[in-house]
Amino acid sequence: MTNTRSKIKIPRSPYVKKYNSWRVRILYSIIIGYATFYFCRQNFNIATPAIREYFGVTKTQIGWILTASSIMYGVSKACNGFISDKVNARIFMVLGLLFVGIITMLIGFSDSLWLIGILWIASNWFQSMGWPPATKMLTHWFASKELGTKWAMGATSNQIGGALAMISCGYLIDKFDWRAAFFVPGVVACVVSLFLYNRLRNSPKEVDLSTVEEYKEYPLEAIGDYEKLLTPQLLKMVFCNKLIWYVCLANMFVYIIRSGVIYWAPTFLKDLRNISLANAGLQIGLYEMIGIPGALIAGVLSDKLFQGRRGPVASICMVLLSLLLVLFWKLPIHSELLSIVILSLIGFFVSGPQLLVGIAAADFSTRQAVGTANGLSGLFGYLGAAIAGVGVGWISDNYGWNGVFIFFSISALLGGGLFALIWNRSAKKYI
Repeated sequence: MTNTRSKIKIPRSPYVKKYNSWRVRILYSIIIGYATFYFCRQNFNIATPAIREYFGVTKTQIGWILTASSIMYGVSKACNGFISDKVNARIFMVLGLLFVGIITMLIGFSDSLWLIGILWIASNWFQSMGWPPATKMLTHWFASKELGTKWAMGATSNQIGGALAMISCGYLIDKFDWRAAFFVPGVVACVVSLFLYNRLRNSPKEVDLSTVEEYKEYPLEAIGDYEKLLTPQLLKMVFCNKLIWYVCLANMFVYIIRSGVIYWAPTFLKDLRNISLANAGLQIGLYEMIGIPGALIAGVLSDKLFQGRRGPVASICMVLLSLLLVLFWKLPIHSELLSIVILSLIGFFVSGPQLLVGIAAADFSTRQAVGTANGLSGLFGYLGAAIAGVGVGWISDNYGWNGVFIFFSISALLGGGLFALIWNRSAKKYI
């Protein structure tokens, strides 16, 4: 018997105009919202040299704060990924950003490193309430055949927010002090949380629109089957899926590099290359901004050139990343222009795998478990970020920056090998 749902024909106007308008609205709101989460996340990294100087502590001590907060972020992202699959994604994201804003402002009022550490770790719980609900909304508003490109557009928000944090907070610290790098982002987060409450909707159904598959005239049989699965069955599809575990392990190595560069590049550039904090902020801001086309191109290539296979693009990027890290390590100290170029290229090539991890996790799970799958991959990502915190701080204190870049280069190669294990796998075989 033919499934009548798969034959639904949608009138092309004004219905299409309304549907497209909502899709654009959802996408730009997610970009603005998640960029603000990152604006309140990367400010700490640009402020670390000033905080370290203010309190007179070592890189290893600051590294412990970075590691503890990364562990909190990873664990909470896994928990909040599962929760976001079960609750109102819009409200979940709004509340997360509101609490992030409040805690960020409280850090600016703090005069104790211990209190700053506790507040920053607490903030990381609420920071993890950003991307899981965003992915849930993306999968409801955009079909699988266009998801790579749209996901890439949404995921550029972390580069946008990170770049804004590095550039603006670097300036604020030089102009005022490190506290300004927390006051301003905190206020912005509170305002944007109200904006998200107004603009976001969980799914087309909330505004009397059909599912995206009906709108795009894609078959719905498989989706209907998955909607009937119970929570234990959905969890089994995530936790017993070896492809998702490959992606999770690969993400750990991606974040060792991405977080390691963001955590420590301001200190590296200031200490070893005698660059001002404002200038270092500009360089890391450029690193983030160049990551935007890197993520977009990776998403499009995986959709168009590799027919939805994320492994090839991610694997190639990681190998090239290893070579660039070696080049950055071996640069002459005073080659500032070349340093900017190579650091920007590192941002370009690390952003592709970072993006594709989330898409691959969604590909290999189901729409009903996408938050859980992304939460699990995020947990491993922030295990890598935890290693990049105190681990890189300890390596730098004991073996210098040479040891750090050897560690980064090996991590890139290991991540590339894990992505190669999903080279021929795509969503169409699983959903």
